[in-house]
Parts: sequence; C-alpha cells; structure tokens
Amino acid sequence: MTRRPLIGVSTYLESGARWGIWELDAALLPAGYPRLVQRSGGLAAMLPPDAPAHAAAAVARLDGLVIAGGPDVEPARYGAERQPRTGPPALARDAWELALIDAALAAGLPLLGICRGMQLLNVALGGTLVQHIDGHARVPGAFGRHPVRPVPGTRYAAAAPEETSVPTYHHQAVDRLGDGLLPSAHALDGTVEAIEPSLSAPWTLGVQWHPEMGDDLRVMRALINAAT
Repeated sequence: MTRRPLIGVSTYLESGARWGIWELDAALLPAGYPRLVQRSGGLAAMLPPDAPAHAAAAVARLDGLVIAGGPDVEPARYGAERQPRTGPPALARDAWELALIDAALAAGLPLLGICRGMQLLNVALGGTLVQHIDGHARVPGAFGRHPVRPVPGTRYAAAAPEETSVPTYHHQAVDRLGDGLLPSAHALDGTVEAIEPSLSAPWTLGVQWHPEMGDDLRVMRALINAAT
C-alpha cells in the first residue's frame, strides 16, 4: 500500500465556539481543508497556533504544509498602518504561521498557502499587501467565483494550464511581491492570484482563491506529489 504523505494544515483559534451543549475555546478548521487533502491522497493533521519556537519541530514531522485562509494579516507585519477596512488582528496566528512558513522554506518542505496563506507567504519574504480591493468578496459569508489565468512556464501552469473558474472570497491582495517570488496566475482585473518562487526552488505555491471550496484537486495533488 502506498504511503500517504502527512500534510499539516494551520487552524483558527477562536473563543466561544459552540457545538451541541458546549461553548468553549476551540481550534477550528473548515472541513473543506482536510477533505481536500484526503481526496488528493494525503493524511491531514491540524496545526493550531503554538509558540513560534516550536514551528521547526512541527515542520520536521510533516511531508507537506498548508497555511489556511482566515483573518487579515496584521499590517505592522509588512510595515503599513492599519486602514479602516482591515479586519481585527489575529496576532498569535500571524506569529505561528509566519514561523511555520519560515521553517518550511528553510527545510525545503512542500508548502501551499491558501488565501491568507498566500498573503502571509508574500509577507514572510518581505512583500506587502493591498488592504482592500473590491469585487472579490461580493456577498458577506458567501464564496463567489471568477476566472484566473495561469502564467505560462510556472509551477501553477504545469498543474492547471488553462483559464479556470475558482471559488473566491477575499478583500486583500498582494501588492509588492516578496523576495524571489513571481506571479503565476492573475484574475481578469489584473489581481495577482498565485505566487511562487523559481522552478529551481523547493515546491512552494500560494493561491489567492479557495480550492477547498471546489472540486478541482489539481493544486492540492501537486502539493501531495511533491510531498510523496
């Protein structure tokens, strides 16, 4: 039987979550993330926020890493002042996930950033974000769809060579690219929708959309293949 790679997925840490008769603090992850890992041939492990000093030890036990979507990145992380439309901070999650990204990059661990995860990858490498754009989260709490176009010759284009309609929900985006990162897909309005380092670097990809909310397994399968 083929060994299924272990893929760590970062999580929310929320107070007052409710299920059944309980209302407690909880480490949360929308079920679409582990399902996407499982459907693509991997085993999913949740990585709730922890001390950043533990990130390297966590990464050492994984075959691949997913930084999940979630709240806005604290603007101070990329040297910006907070703007009115930027959401409340998630400081513990920022610190933990940035440490995970740094550890994964240092170890050459296959890494996929989804939505916020792509933005954090960009910030980790010295890039900046646009704190608000219109048109990519039209209805609060509901995912929309729009097409993205791959940049030929990139890692993303190798996985999905044609224009593809993707599930989307975000109001921030990449501004200045981080060191060594290249755009590998764009929305029709020019928004950077995927980023990656050169093909000579270890497998790393960030996508601005939410593959866990659709049926297209190609991005996750590319991570799984790199992690196998």
